[in-house]
Amino acid sequence: MASAITTEKPVVIAGGGPVGLITALGLVQQGVPVLVLEEDSSLSMDTKAGTVLTRSLEVLDRFNSLEPVLAASVRIDEIGEADRASDKASLSVMTSELFTETRFPFVINIPQHQLEPVLRDTLAQKAPGSLRMNHRVTGFVQDGDSVVVHVDTPTGPKFVEASYLLACDGGRSTIREKLGITVEGKTLSERYMLIDLEADLDIESPRDYPYLSYFGDASEWMILVRQPHCWRFIFPLAENAEEPTPEELQQKVLRFIGDVNTTVIGTNIYSVHHRVASTWRDRRIFLMGDAAHLITPMWALGLNTGVLDASNLPWRLGWVHRGWADESLLDGYSKEQAPLAVSGSAAMAEAARMRMSRFDGAEDVMPDDGAWGNAMTRTLLGVTLDVAGSGNWQIIKTGSEPQPLHVGDRSPDMPLFDGHRERFLHELCRDTFVALYFTDARRGPTIPDQKYAGLRHYVVSRWDAPLDSGLRHKALFDPGDRVRRRYGITTDTLVLLRPDGHIAAIEPWDPTGSGVAEAATRHYTEIVGKPRNI
Repeated sequence: MASAITTEKPVVIAGGGPVGLITALGLVQQGVPVLVLEEDSSLSMDTKAGTVLTRSLEVLDRFNSLEPVLAASVRIDEIGEADRASDKASLSVMTSELFTETRFPFVINIPQHQLEPVLRDTLAQKAPGSLRMNHRVTGFVQDGDSVVVHVDTPTGPKFVEASYLLACDGGRSTIREKLGITVEGKTLSERYMLIDLEADLDIESPRDYPYLSYFGDASEWMILVRQPHCWRFIFPLAENAEEPTPEELQQKVLRFIGDVNTTVIGTNIYSVHHRVASTWRDRRIFLMGDAAHLITPMWALGLNTGVLDASNLPWRLGWVHRGWADESLLDGYSKEQAPLAVSGSAAMAEAARMRMSRFDGAEDVMPDDGAWGNAMTRTLLGVTLDVAGSGNWQIIKTGSEPQPLHVGDRSPDMPLFDGHRERFLHELCRDTFVALYFTDARRGPTIPDQKYAGLRHYVVSRWDAPLDSGLRHKALFDPGDRVRRRYGITTDTLVLLRPDGHIAAIEPWDPTGSGVAEAATRHYTEIVGKPRNI
């Protein structure tokens, strides 16, 4: 007979890969008890995903988990593209274009088998005992307010009573299969070949390629990735082609880099899928990461789209857990993330693959339109979520200069100043909704008092609130109106930010307090359903 793992009802996460671990860190940040069940006895040592994009870095920072990841990584400010046959550069995406958009104007390279231990150790520090290795989810039973999760453990079968079950158990998800959720899409005819090599391409045999470089070619494209301790090369393997040996892969690399002393430290040949689950939620069970969407891992969109899932769901579960919202708030997860994955990341990854293979029409699908727009798109900072349910979302930004912001856009992470120090926008909304009232602080604007848990109000002005104004404790100084001008709004405008840094509302407001000033409260109530009074 199965015994119980007794604890406060946790959110159970099936799968201890990057998406599962990052989701767990997000839940811990929200004060939600969490239990991660990983079926293997150790973390994966497979040579897999190797680039973490800027938006994912922001997510890790929001979860107070970024520093150890950066310490184990190589930071990159240029994503290069070139024609392999001519060795002529065709495009460079310069992440320095994002210097005023984010505190992290770079991407990082770190292989998955080195990223996972860093995330594991961080979770162990924040929530000791929350990761259980060699625990395989075999089934579950849902009722009105819990999910009983059946688990095979080293000491026999057990069950866990969970508040929710998050399926982060990969592309062959057991949970998805048991729910009877279908998966639509295809497996590509070509596979990918990956080899990690020790080689001195910096000093002994210097090469000047960007540390993340894409070499397009109609016959055989190639990707070069400078990892923290090695060089990674990725090639396509044509349909029905014989798998090369590690030595043959090594020779393929040497034909590109020349006569350089190299040592093979790992290889991997894997199939590439383009599949999406038909639904992402069944009552108290949610699909995330590869269990919800298998995306062609071009331009690092596989792992990083999963991190967008981990950005969206934990704050919602945190609000429900603390009684700050009703369960209708959870509906927004799949409504926002599914179109982004299906028609956004997946379509862009396929367009990138076409571009690398020099297929006709690829340039039309992914045009080169402005340094700022390219950098925003390739780092996933350009994601716009359909927060209003209007069907308006996007993943591609265009133009050479920053554009005015709209509802659903990710807010740039720019600095404001409270009475003591610099406060970045993403820090302000890390664990709360934030209503920003852009106005003239000299004129005594009426700002709502904090009434609901999870909603804070600030007046934002280029005029610092005087000490005798009564506003100093809820005022933010915006020198030169830099933040207001970046938003592209006029004075006397309300901007409501969500805990994930996306814009929930933008609208005019009356600073005299004639009733319109409560617009933030109205929007907040519409989003969370039943807010809790402080």
